[in-house]
Amino acid sequence: MPSLFVIGTAILAFFFPGLFYWTQSGNTSNIILGLIMLTMGCTLSGKDFKILLQRPLDICIGAVAQYTIMPLIAFTLTRLFGLNPFMAVGIILVGCCPGGVSSNIMSFLCKGDVAFSVGMTTVSTVLSPILTPALVLALAGTSVDVNAVGMFKNILFVTLLPVAGGCILNWLIGGKSYFGKIKAVLPTLSVICLCLIVGGVISKVRPQLIENSIQLFFLTLGVVFCHNSLGYGLGYLVGKIFKFNTAKKRTICIEIGMQNAGMATVLANNFFATPAAIAANPLAALSIIPCAISCAYHSISGTVMANIFLLFDRKKDKED
Repeated sequence: MPSLFVIGTAILAFFFPGLFYWTQSGNTSNIILGLIMLTMGCTLSGKDFKILLQRPLDICIGAVAQYTIMPLIAFTLTRLFGLNPFMAVGIILVGCCPGGVSSNIMSFLCKGDVAFSVGMTTVSTVLSPILTPALVLALAGTSVDVNAVGMFKNILFVTLLPVAGGCILNWLIGGKSYFGKIKAVLPTLSVICLCLIVGGVISKVRPQLIENSIQLFFLTLGVVFCHNSLGYGLGYLVGKIFKFNTAKKRTICIEIGMQNAGMATVLANNFFATPAAIAANPLAALSIIPCAISCAYHSISGTVMANIFLLFDRKKDKED
């Protein structure tokens, strides 16, 4: 279970932060995220892009829901929980990022519409260089400085180009037997990279975690729980409103609830918790914490959500 490795890495980084300091040097975190997105691109084929053309309305509904529901929930929660500006921008970042890659796996596990899931993830990722910075600027720009242009460039080079590169590789050598073996280890590589991102940020914010201890952790966990759970619930509601079948409702529920928190973590690290920002105000480091906790929590909750759907299926089978 990927979430267990992420949690284990976070604990290891807290007690032995020196093991992960190297992930914070230079562009290392960008390279690690780029590898995650490259693995996503390698799983996409021409067939997946044909689905986008065949089902434009479904994908459009999903994309609009993705970039309205989660950002607005995040913004509302920052007000309800009275978060400081740095904690607020962290959860807003999570809300404004595209769907997570692991959502496709969860959709498969719960017998959702996997093609729809891949289509939603692809489109939300392609739109992210424009929509993520624009939404963060609109929702958090009055509280903290938001470098929307810098975020656009960062997402373009660290997210979109690696995905495109993976697609090209799949197109050029996808039929080769050795590439099939490479693709088989890509999920493991993706989990390792996510663990390194989380380990790096936990080592970075360790002083703030120690200073604020349990109170900070549970406050952040409460916000992440509400954000994620409301995303699942409202995502499923969108499916009901548009009269999707059961498989599609499950997929849009999971797609909207599970965000690319790894991307949010790297963006927080690059733009809001920089050494200069932390030197000016140590609380700036707190912007990473909601993102890092979301990395682990979304994987756990996605697995739980998939199992809940499967329990409904078993119960229905017994009744029949």
